[in-house]
Amino acid sequence: MQHTSRHHLVPREEGGRYGDTVNLCQPCHSSVHRFLSNRELARQYSTVAALREAAELQEYLTWIRKTRVERIRNRRGSK
Repeated sequence: MQHTSRHHLVPREEGGRYGDTVNLCQPCHSSVHRFLSNRELARQYSTVAALREAAELQEYLTWIRKTRVERIRNRRGSK
C-alpha cells in the first residue's frame, strides 16, 4: 500500500501554513524536498503543474514512473 503525505504547495516556513496542499506518495514527497529548497518551492514551484515541470525533478520522475517503491530515504543529511 502506498502511503501519502500532505505537501504544502508553499512550505509552512515560507508562509504557506494555511495555503493549498496536495497528497503526494511518500517517495515523491521526500524527493521534492530533497531536490528543491523551501524557498524554490515557494517562489517557483507552488503548483502541481510547476512541480511536474521542474527540471530538478525530471530524472527522478522518469525513474519513479517505472519503479515500484514504497519508501525511500533521501532527505538531506541522511546517511
